[in-house]
Parts: sequence; C-alpha cells; structure tokens
Amino acid sequence: MAAPGTVAPDVVVRDEELPARQLAGRVGLAVSIAAAAVVLFAVYEALRPLSQGNQFYLILFLAIVLPLVFLCYRSRPGSADRPSVLDWILAAAALAVAAYPVLVGYNAFLDRQGLLDPLDVVAGGVLLVLVLEACRRTTGWVLPVVCLVALAYCYYGGYLPQTWSVAHAGLNADQIVDALYNSGSGFYGTPLDVAATYIVLFTLYGAVLSYSGAGQFFVDLSVAAFRRSRSAAGRTAVAAGFLLGTVSGSGTATAVSVGAVTWPILRRAGYPAENAGGMLAAAGVGAILSPPTLGAAAFIIAEYLDVSYLAVLGWATVPTVLYYLGILLAVEIDARRFGVRPVEVAGRSAWRLLARFGYHFASLLVILLLLFLGRSVAEAVLVATALAFGLSFLDRSSAMTPRRLFAALADAGRGVLTVAVVCAAAGIITATMTKTGLAAQTASLLVDGARAIVDDPVATLALTAVLAAVALALLGLAVPVTASFIIGWVVIGPALLELGVPAAAAAMFVFYYSVLSEVTPPTALAAVGTTAVTGGAAIPTMWQALKYALPAFLVPLAFVLTDTGDGLLGRGGVPTVVLATVIAALGVAALATATGGWVLGVGPVGRAGRVLAGVGALLLLYLRPLPVAVGLLLFAAAIATAALHRRRAGIPTPKALAEEAPAEDVSAQQSPAPQDPAQQNPAPQDPAQKSPAQDALTHEGPAREDPAREDPAREDPARTRATAHDPNGTEPEETR
Repeated sequence: MAAPGTVAPDVVVRDEELPARQLAGRVGLAVSIAAAAVVLFAVYEALRPLSQGNQFYLILFLAIVLPLVFLCYRSRPGSADRPSVLDWILAAAALAVAAYPVLVGYNAFLDRQGLLDPLDVVAGGVLLVLVLEACRRTTGWVLPVVCLVALAYCYYGGYLPQTWSVAHAGLNADQIVDALYNSGSGFYGTPLDVAATYIVLFTLYGAVLSYSGAGQFFVDLSVAAFRRSRSAAGRTAVAAGFLLGTVSGSGTATAVSVGAVTWPILRRAGYPAENAGGMLAAAGVGAILSPPTLGAAAFIIAEYLDVSYLAVLGWATVPTVLYYLGILLAVEIDARRFGVRPVEVAGRSAWRLLARFGYHFASLLVILLLLFLGRSVAEAVLVATALAFGLSFLDRSSAMTPRRLFAALADAGRGVLTVAVVCAAAGIITATMTKTGLAAQTASLLVDGARAIVDDPVATLALTAVLAAVALALLGLAVPVTASFIIGWVVIGPALLELGVPAAAAAMFVFYYSVLSEVTPPTALAAVGTTAVTGGAAIPTMWQALKYALPAFLVPLAFVLTDTGDGLLGRGGVPTVVLATVIAALGVAALATATGGWVLGVGPVGRAGRVLAGVGALLLLYLRPLPVAVGLLLFAAAIATAALHRRRAGIPTPKALAEEAPAEDVSAQQSPAPQDPAQQNPAPQDPAQKSPAQDALTHEGPAREDPAREDPAREDPARTRATAHDPNGTEPEETR
C-alpha cells in the first residue's frame, strides 16, 4: 500500500519547505542510513539519556542533521538530483564545526564560555553561516534575512543614539558567537531541544502509522461514514483531513493527500473547484491545531511555559471543536447553496472497516492514556509507536517488515531535517533579541502605541490583540510556522502578558495565528497545494479557505480579551467552560451565516441579514453579558429576515420539499466505463491493494466538467427540476 501522504507525481505540494532531492543509488542508501541513524539516536537518548547532559546530545544531533541537509536539498531550484562537489564540501564542513565542541574536549570547551579561543570563534562563525545556508535551502530567503537583521542589530546596536529605547551597548563578534555556540540558548536552545526530543519521535510515530496503513484507513473510514446525505462529500473531506492529520505533521501535505482521494467525490457532488480546494485546505490545516498530535510549536509552548503537553492538549480541545464546527456549518451551507448531490461510493460499510481496521486508533488512545497517567511525552509516543508496529502485522499487506521499518525510519529522519534547521535558525533570533533586550523593548513599543491611540484598558488590550494578530499573520506569510511562533512569542508574547493576559491564553493566541498563515492570502500554501489537485484558480481558492477557517481567526481573540474567554481553553471550572463554549458556538454559527449567506433549516439570507449575523458573531465572541445579549438579538434578527424572505417568496419548507423531491442517487447514473485514475490525481497505489473508496472512484465513469461551470443546456434535467423547487438549492443568480 502506498503511503497515505503521497500524491500523484504531477501534483506539486508547496509546503513550508522547498522540494528535496530524490536521491538514488549508493548516495540515496547512505543518506537513508544516516537519516535512520538520527531517529535511532533520538530513541536511544529518550530511553537512556547521555550522561554528559542535554546540550551534548543536541551538539551531536545537529552534527548529524546539518550535513544531511546539504546532501538532501539543492543549492538552487532545478539543480541536479545528485549532490555536487560543493555540497559534499559543505556537508563535511558542517560535520566538522558542529561536532567541534566534542572533538576538542566538551568540558574544556564549556569552561571557555565567555572567553572563547580564536579557533572557537572561527568554528562558531562557520557554523552560523552553514545554518543560515541550510535554512535558505529548505525554506527560502526570508528566515535567513531575518536572522541577519537580528545579527546586524546585535553588532551595530551600540552605534544607535543611546536616547533611543532600542539602543544597547553593542556586542562584538566574539560575544555573538559565544551566545550562539557555547550556551544553552542560540543553536542549542529550546527550539532545537524540542525538535531533537519530541518532534523526531512524533515524526517516527507518524511514519510507522503511515506505512502500517493507518492513513488509508482513516480516509476510507471517512468516505464510508458519510455516503448517503446531501453534504456527505464535504463531511468526508473534513473528517478525512482531521483523521489524516494524526499521521501527517503538515497541513499542506494533509490537504493535498485528502484532496487526491476526495476531490472526485466533491466534483461529482457539484462543488466548484475553488470551494472544494478551500474546504480541503482548511480541513488540512485544522489537523495541526487538533489534539492529540498538534504542530511542533505546541511542544515549544509546553517547554516555554513549563507545563505538560497534556495541558496544551487540554487548551486546544474547545478551540478545535469550534474550528471544525465552523467548517461543518460552512459545508452544510455550501451543500444547499450549490445544490450538491449525494454520491454513492461502493465499498465496505464504516462498521465493517472499524471491525477490521479499527485497531489503528489504539495507538492514539494509548498516547492520551499514558499522558493522563503522568508519563512523559517521549515515553507515551514510544509506547504508541511500538504498539502501532505490533498491530501492523494484523494486516499482511501493511505489516512492518524489516524493509518497511527501515523505510519508515529513513522517512522520519528526512522529515525532521527542515524543522531542526528552522529551530536552530530561530535560536539565533531568540538569543540575539534576549541578549540585547530588544524583545522587551518591542513589546513595550506595541503596548505604548496602543495606549497612545486609546486610553481605556479594555480598548488598549483589544487594539493590542488586533495589532498582534495582524503582525503574526504577516510574519507567518514569510517564515515557517515553527519560526513564526518562536519569533511571535519572543516579541508579542511579552506585550500580551504585560496587559494581564494569562500565559496560556497568550501562548495559544500566538500559536493559532502562526499556524493559520497556511490559509492566509496572498500565500496560503495549503490552498495553493489543493489547487494542484482541483485545478481551481489560486486566489479564489485562498479566499474560500479563509472563509472556512475564519472561526480559528476570531476565537483566539475571544480567549485573550475577556476572563470568560479563558473557559475556551478549558480553564476556570466546568460552568465557565460550558458557558463560554456554548456562547462561542453560537458566535461561530452566526459567523457561518454571515459568510455563507444561508440559515440552515430556513434558507438564504439577504445582505442586511448577513451584516446583522456578522456583527452579532463579533459581539457573541466578546464574552461579556451585554455584548452577548446584543449579539443574540442581532443573530435572531438575521434568522427572522431569512424566514420572512422564505414566507414572502412562498418557498416550501425543507421537510415538504424533501417529501416532494427526494435526493437523486448520482452513482446510479454514472457510466460503468473505466477512467484513468491519473486524471483525478489520486495517491499512487498498487492496484491489488486499492482501497474500497478509490476502487469505486475509478469505476464511476469518465470525469465530467465542474458542475458549477457546465453549460445549462447540458445540465442534468433531474438536477434542474430539483434545484428549481428546492429552497436548499442555489438562488437563481447562483444557479447561473
């Protein structure tokens, strides 16, 4: 069975990282062995920590990872797949300078902290250049440029007028290298520690799940669970994105992988390409925000705040529910706006799939159970990985044979390269900003700027939060999610803390806005990735993704602005949590009405009703008694306008219409002629091991054009009749 994370060769996945080389032959084998060694070394460290301490382990970890980056990633797009002579030279230099503290005597090197030898400074300077080059190869120019600006500020900050608040005494080259190379911060700070301790283990866990068939099972289960209702196609895509996110650590990769399987279903149901792409992008990115396996930044939150990872999972639970509630409401609304149809997909039922392959959920539950029992994150994920490995033998086609196990180890090792380099580069920024005091100064400038505009403390907090959200969104457009969170926490976190925001709320606020950059125009990498599958236009797809993900942009403001909002993080007692969740859910429903232009169970709502619902949603998410009361009245008024419109137009109720014109069975109308699976961009797979969902898709007949773009003269008469009398269908102008 093909790994679930794979997509058709003609689909280009634009993710946080640039494309890696496809190494083959002896070089490919050597790199795979080294990558597997990285993972095994991390497992060994988790089971039996090195006696020399954590920094010693991080030095060795970076000494293995950094050379692999120069072999696996090109110096420029379009260069050869085989590493050049320069790549080998850089890899050797990276190994030498990264391992230098160990080679010259680790304890003696530490004793020279603050008084480095000239050779120490040279080695540290070369390592700095190589880390920046490795970061450029994997993520592009932006993050290295940010690092260079921070370094320039360190060196030249002493030349600024000392009356300026951002001026400092200035640091020379020796001091900068010492802070980066011979301390517990810099290269070997918390970000790299998280990558080498937690991320690599979770990457291994995801690889084992993937190779054991869990990813394909999650997609098949989602397809089987929603096979008859009108909105089944949309629900399938959302559920598959959520479940597959436990295997893939990337929102973009998750969205593309799910789209490769579910886009044919969405298209036959009647979704326009741009709406389907936006839905897939939002569902994929939501997986990073959802327990039990959040993004890499979640582990950094636990380290920064000195709390358990289980606590971070608890903080993310209610926002996750609200996020997917918003997506599902948007799915239901779009199903009615576009008059989509149910698509019958042949295959085993959901219950049979659960009975046969439901054991794939066991390892996920074990992680949560062990965390509840107080076990460490490393222990929990290692036990879960061992369990997934053992359970894989229940299915002979996906059993973890030695070959598969080696492939999983190698994939996990290669998968951690980018995040390790990004974390090392982010350590440059955090160390320099802490050393110069710029972090505190920037936070003060942000707060003082808000106070200069408004005097009221509540308004100051609201304005600061909005400015912080915009800054984080812009930062996320330029740098990867992990680096965006680290920089945002160092710069913006102190500003929120200064205004009295609890540390948990401030950290989760920064986390959410860092992740949501993947669905934020004009880059929106997840949306760009799904357009490669759906063929939709990029910019409209980005705006649709933003529409689906909008609750995730507004809910973080809710738990920052008010004390009651803390309940959205599962804090403050059961009554507070329940009250905050119910009110926020109503706010999300009002938001879905405003963006979708539809009230479920009632019908379309006009422009005035959408404005009322939008304002009501904003007030409901400001969890204070008076705004909540006004928000409820406005939302009720929006519903009333939709009901009044239905009554004046004489449109039958949804129940009466359902009795008059039941939904058609699209699959029964499909031609049995086979089609080329490559036309639908499914994940490449051995035909003998094809999943039930994919098997059905490849026998539904030739692909039709997007229903939203079909010539009305060629439209299906049955669909035309149903839409003409269906209040849940599209309005006349949308039908055209």
